[in-house]
Amino acid sequence: MATTTLTKDNFQKTVTADGITLVDWWAAWCGPCRMFAPVFEKASEKHEDITFGKIDTEDQPELAGMAQIMSIPTLMAFRDGVLVFSQAGALPETALEQVIQAVRDLDMDEVRKQVDAQQAG
Repeated sequence: MATTTLTKDNFQKTVTADGITLVDWWAAWCGPCRMFAPVFEKASEKHEDITFGKIDTEDQPELAGMAQIMSIPTLMAFRDGVLVFSQAGALPETALEQVIQAVRDLDMDEVRKQVDAQQAG
């Protein structure tokens, strides 16, 4: 599956869907973003069961502000609608693969318990 362009119109629906969604926050002028783009694209072709979305922070400043994006590129991973990973910086291919595997390996029942406990406390 190729990457999907995310906007304020489809962001919420995309990241709250079942399964894994990886989101790359980027801008055309950003050198590290341009370095990370082919790594992200290659992973999208390898992992067809994952949704890969890209958000141009210049085109979607409102969305970037809402997500508190302070540095680009930033990679976010959502699983079953829960944000489970967020990190700024361009990742090499091996690190991206490790993130993907870690997100796959999560016990989502445990993650939901932790989220509920944080929100209650």
